[in-house]
Amino acid sequence: MSLTFLFRTFTRDVAKVSNLQYVQSLHTGCQLLAAEKALLMKLRKSTGYTFINCKKALEKFDNDAEQAETWLHEQAKMEGWSKANKLEGRKAKEGLIGLFIRDKAAVLVEVNCETDFVARNEKFQQLVMNVALATMAHHQNKTQSQKGYVKNSLAGDELSKLSVGEGSLADQVALTIGRLGENMSLKRAVTVGVPAEWHIGSYVHSGVSGQTEVAMGRYGALVVFQGGKEGEQETLGRKLGQHIVGEAPVSLGNMDDLPCGESETRLLPQTLLSDPSRTVAQFLMGQQAQVLDFVRFQCGETASEAAAE
Repeated sequence: MSLTFLFRTFTRDVAKVSNLQYVQSLHTGCQLLAAEKALLMKLRKSTGYTFINCKKALEKFDNDAEQAETWLHEQAKMEGWSKANKLEGRKAKEGLIGLFIRDKAAVLVEVNCETDFVARNEKFQQLVMNVALATMAHHQNKTQSQKGYVKNSLAGDELSKLSVGEGSLADQVALTIGRLGENMSLKRAVTVGVPAEWHIGSYVHSGVSGQTEVAMGRYGALVVFQGGKEGEQETLGRKLGQHIVGEAPVSLGNMDDLPCGESETRLLPQTLLSDPSRTVAQFLMGQQAQVLDFVRFQCGETASEAAAE
């Protein structure tokens, strides 16, 4: 056997081994790339941050998704606070009313932003939901030992201090500002709790579709009442809430008050929105019910308008 033949055989075998190693290396590399891409997609989906920031976070923590997510939240919060300080002076009169009822308690909150476009954004709506849930938790913790009818109001600075997760609602606002780039504010909230034999009616107008746990819209109303025909209290509460949103009463009035026309601002002597042939008081008598209190929020209304209600 010649040396030339042996050399050619050896060279061919070495080439085969090299090619096999290259193919195996390429296959392993593709698997790693696929795994890293899947992890990147998962982090992007769970956090909502950009691909660039998610990739940066994964590289920083050697593909540890948990540490990467924590770091992303911390960075976003810092950037959000920085942006919030820059945007602080800009007017925020758009936004949403959030309404949440649980058992015999209810909350009505208002969260503002600059444009209706942002109000329709899922991240802003998540903020409104967080505010409503945190307000309900605050109400339940504060009123555990209280009995009877309980009603409380919270201003924006009080709402900001409420806890949510590992931070505060103020942190949540800053985080959302950082993500959406508009000034936002927590304006106000009202909480009510009623005895077992009372009822809470509610209505939200210009509602956001797809929201079930916390109802959201441009207008919202809560109405506290007693009585009502058995099994029909929910419908009654909704009808009263619709009237309060539509006719904007500023006080309750008495059952025997005489109406004073279209300028009437007392609830009970107002003409019923759904049946102009009767007053609200006459409607309630037919339903064997009595309204005890109500709350109406209109998104963006001024302090004087809100005080009048």
